[in-house]
Amino acid sequence: MVTWKPDPSFYPSPRMAMKAAPEALAYVAAFDPARTVPDELAVVDVDPKSASYGQIVKSVAMPNVGDELHHFGWNACSSCLCPNAPHPHAERRYLVVPGLRSSRIHIIDTKPDGRNPTIVKVIEPGEVAERAGYSRPHTIHCGPEGIYVAALGNAEGKGPGGVFLMDHETFEVRGQWEMDRGPQHLSYDVWWHLGHDTLITSEWGTPDTIENGLVPEILLGAKYGRRLHFWDLHKRKHLQTIDFGDKYQLVFELRPAHDPTKAYGFVNCVLSLEDLSSSIWVWHRDGEKWAVTKVIDIPAEPADPDLLPPMLKGFKAVPPLVTDIDLSMDDKFLYVSCWGTGDLHQYDVSDPFKPKLTGKVRIGGIVSRASHPGAKNGALNGGPQMVEISRDGRRVYFTNSLYGAIDEQFYPEGVSGWMVKLDAGPDGGIAFDEKFFVEWPKSHRPHQIRLQGGDCSSDSYCYP
Repeated sequence: MVTWKPDPSFYPSPRMAMKAAPEALAYVAAFDPARTVPDELAVVDVDPKSASYGQIVKSVAMPNVGDELHHFGWNACSSCLCPNAPHPHAERRYLVVPGLRSSRIHIIDTKPDGRNPTIVKVIEPGEVAERAGYSRPHTIHCGPEGIYVAALGNAEGKGPGGVFLMDHETFEVRGQWEMDRGPQHLSYDVWWHLGHDTLITSEWGTPDTIENGLVPEILLGAKYGRRLHFWDLHKRKHLQTIDFGDKYQLVFELRPAHDPTKAYGFVNCVLSLEDLSSSIWVWHRDGEKWAVTKVIDIPAEPADPDLLPPMLKGFKAVPPLVTDIDLSMDDKFLYVSCWGTGDLHQYDVSDPFKPKLTGKVRIGGIVSRASHPGAKNGALNGGPQMVEISRDGRRVYFTNSLYGAIDEQFYPEGVSGWMVKLDAGPDGGIAFDEKFFVEWPKSHRPHQIRLQGGDCSSDSYCYP
């Protein structure tokens, strides 16, 4: 008799996940902004005891050019242990890697050797369009019963965007998730509160409004995303919309509390049209409804117009441009990427309504061009962007490219890619690991990071 055992990287609770062994590898999506050579999935050695620590040890080239690899995720994770739709014998084995520009989805097998992953299946955009009615897959999340994919556009690249499901073993596209989308039209991120039967989506823009960069008229007209949508997870029906108001633009990354008994989470707003600031908000229950409360404001910094890109010269300031956030597994520390100024902030959010700044580093930035102890070049560009935290919360990794067409709007010379690591203290405080600076090959720019065995933005849990 064959004995089935759950994947050892699945944990019923975030408390148990924090006790996992340290990651030895990181997988990084990297794209060619010129769209002349294939994008790549890079494998980076993150084991300090290894001779190749802090180096790219393998790159898997995609079979086509022009995909723009962006956000990706695992086929299965700890949510497979949930009681409502259990799949305890699924395996965290495959990375689901979509091309945001091509709508092509790549399935990459990380076994038997995590250092040498291989492409085992490619899902063409026509299949996504035919089965789900969507295009431009953006966010991948493994759920209890399958793979959830948030897509920016419909089959024609317009609106509405939405969510579709894939089978986590065969990778067949099952179809559109929504039964009743209500007023929801724009799409971006998707995540949930499994313990509260609630799914949440955020907004960016339709593909025709973002693929060539941010359109100033749309941005200043407050026509990019500024709403959160709350859904009944099991009935797949829209319940509530929260509009942040017309001065807030680009409400992006959803980071719910990992503890499934807690009904709150964090989301970033990239830009205030009033003063170029960025902000962090908490969504939470307010009686029978959901509500949002702004808990962090990060102001723009005055700057010499001669040092600013054309898009910002008239404002005489550098916006922080908070483009990513991540929450530690114990729900204690929130990490905030300020891609414009070059800062990475660490906040103690033990009380989510009263964050306290506990750590800060600066690297890159539109004006500051701050360096790193391990960098050969004294002036770095880009800034903290996609951030990922180890399960135990002691290591923080991030890269510096946002999106090909937008990179050049704020860094006109183009972003020279890098990846760095911070060491985080158990009670707060962050510092660069001086031995970890990955200078990316000039042909590609790095974006999202996934850690071997899981990380703080890949898994969800059903037990506290």
